[in-house]
Amino acid sequence: MAASQKHGVLYQLEKLEAQNLRSARQQEGHHGQQETEAVLKAKILKMRKLRDELRTKVKLQEASARIPITNLEPYEPLNNSEENLEMKLKKAKAFFQAFHLTGLSGKLTKQGVCVCFSTAFEGNILDSYYMDLIIQEPLKIQRHSIPVFIPLEQIAAKYLQTDFQHFIFSLSEHLNAYSGRKYQADQLQCSFPAFLARPLQRNSLCTLLSFTYAMDSSGKAFPFCARLVYEDLTRTLPTNVTVTYQGTGATPASWEKQRAAHETLFYKNALPTVFESFEKREL
Repeated sequence: MAASQKHGVLYQLEKLEAQNLRSARQQEGHHGQQETEAVLKAKILKMRKLRDELRTKVKLQEASARIPITNLEPYEPLNNSEENLEMKLKKAKAFFQAFHLTGLSGKLTKQGVCVCFSTAFEGNILDSYYMDLIIQEPLKIQRHSIPVFIPLEQIAAKYLQTDFQHFIFSLSEHLNAYSGRKYQADQLQCSFPAFLARPLQRNSLCTLLSFTYAMDSSGKAFPFCARLVYEDLTRTLPTNVTVTYQGTGATPASWEKQRAAHETLFYKNALPTVFESFEKREL
């Protein structure tokens, strides 16, 4: 009887030990999975950062290959000699002539230079912005008409004193992208009001657009709501698109396909182009 009891206790202890061992292994596997996910997330963030850096380098290389820019060093102090002043004037003129086709122009002033950024989108001439620079050591922005929500201070802190050409290029990119996003939002409201259930919602930088729209301009139903996010301030196409069905009841399978197709359209096309395609389907 004692031996049987003893055997029973040992059996129970071994059973508990085996259960604890299995539980420990499961926990180790769970922790290992969490660690793997954390490593993968870190790699994804690193790759995204590298992707963004490569995009910037490619844009700069394309710009420099398209337009041969004469070196300009406006942050160097001017000497009083007429020869040196004439050389600086020639470099400044060459710089603005090189950038003229990109919408950048400028004129020399008594203290430095006045730069004009002319923006455009798909052949449409949009707004122009101005900036007065004092050529001295260090280079100084005297006044400007750049919108307050453009990150001028950050761009200037990064490039103004060390890479003047990059500073101009980067600021021009931001202004053109902003004007392009604003133009698309304005066109959607002005040219396609029949498709909208209510006014389009946007923030000042036009990096977040939200609107409810119909499949057609009949005004009978407005089943879709779109949310467009522009995380890259130098782009005119969204980096994140969400389209949801706003109807009641079960979502028809055919509408789900249309919803997914609309997301793709918003990713790849300007807003006026998307709604022009909707108009053509009605004809």
